[in-house]
Amino acid sequence: MQNNKAAQLKGTMKVPGDKSISHRAVMLGSIAQGKTTVSGLLTGDDCLNTIDCFRKLGVDIHRDGEFVEINGKGIDGLQEPSDILDVGNSGTTIRLLLGILSTLPFHTNVIGDESIAKRPMGRVTIPLKEMGAKIDGRDNGKFTPLSIRGGGLKGIDYVSPVASAQVKSAVLLAGLNAEGTTSVTEPESSRDHTERMLQAFGVEVVVDGLKKSIQGNQELTGTSINVPGDISSAAFFLVAGAIIPNSEIKIKNVGINPTRTGILDVLKLMGADISIHNINDQSVEPIADITIKTSNLRGVEISGDIIPRLIDEIPILALAATQAEGVTVIKDAAELKVKETNRIDTVVDELKKMGANIEATEDGMKIYGKSKLHGADVSSHGDHRIGMMLAIASCLASGETNIKNSKAITISYPGFFEQLEKLMQ
Repeated sequence: MQNNKAAQLKGTMKVPGDKSISHRAVMLGSIAQGKTTVSGLLTGDDCLNTIDCFRKLGVDIHRDGEFVEINGKGIDGLQEPSDILDVGNSGTTIRLLLGILSTLPFHTNVIGDESIAKRPMGRVTIPLKEMGAKIDGRDNGKFTPLSIRGGGLKGIDYVSPVASAQVKSAVLLAGLNAEGTTSVTEPESSRDHTERMLQAFGVEVVVDGLKKSIQGNQELTGTSINVPGDISSAAFFLVAGAIIPNSEIKIKNVGINPTRTGILDVLKLMGADISIHNINDQSVEPIADITIKTSNLRGVEISGDIIPRLIDEIPILALAATQAEGVTVIKDAAELKVKETNRIDTVVDELKKMGANIEATEDGMKIYGKSKLHGADVSSHGDHRIGMMLAIASCLASGETNIKNSKAITISYPGFFEQLEKLMQ
């Protein structure tokens, strides 16, 4: 699609429901006893694939827009599917689903799209095999398609080499139906949506610093989950409001889980005119309204233990850095290489086409500001976050920008362009 420069962005808006929380609400509701209701569900392709997979596993799920009702029969109520489970583009769906399938004494085949076929599944299948699951696939079960026969699991004390909520969640979900205690220790804290939501469903999770433990054979009880706005989606408009002249954007009901707010911390460090108000932490996840105004940004170093708290926001932070005074260095972010694309190379290549002074490093990138951006022919490469970053860049760039494969944005943000156009008026 084509996009042109914006004179300003002004208005009040809401972003779609949090993708990570939407996935988990559907999954835990599907393995709980009784009725679970989910409001504010993200209706992007990824979350609809999660619903489809659990329907194939025999779960009664009704969806009306962003509202979902799930009638669960417990984890042992899941049935062997007659069809292959297709996760589409969703890494969260496949990795968490593998944890659940590993506990079930039947056979399942799982596939995804071309992007999923390139993403490493060994980080999840290796600990699940240690617990006793039988998993096979390409390269001894490290890549899709995967074949799983589960059941008879034993708890393990797993030390993860990466800070990954998907790895931690897969192992803990397998531990729900395993003998004894299952624990995961991470090098740094990753997002804790799974731990919070398990507790909302009545499961006891023991947190000891970087170690999270769960006792086997705990039953989940259906509940009501209200999904907050996705801070990873809000990040694109927060950066847009900061870098596009004469802008002021208020985003309502955004999730501000501390394991996800690295984007807010970095924008403040860069000097962004940002305020957080109407904080409500009475539910499973804390929420707030966030206001951003056009700001004079400065270059910073982004590295260390903040990286897991903003790993999905690095593409849009790279764009912010092109408009900051001085140099911004992003380090310790090698995890970007195994996302929907190699996000280090893709961000650098696409922003260079628009005139950015940016270079890739082994574990991140170096960005020299300020760059005057111009329109160009660019591509999302099928990566929703790259697509949205380029759309915001086009609002700042002189001339016309053509974004190839912009449809990928619907994976996490249906209606993105419509909201962007409303703010321009």
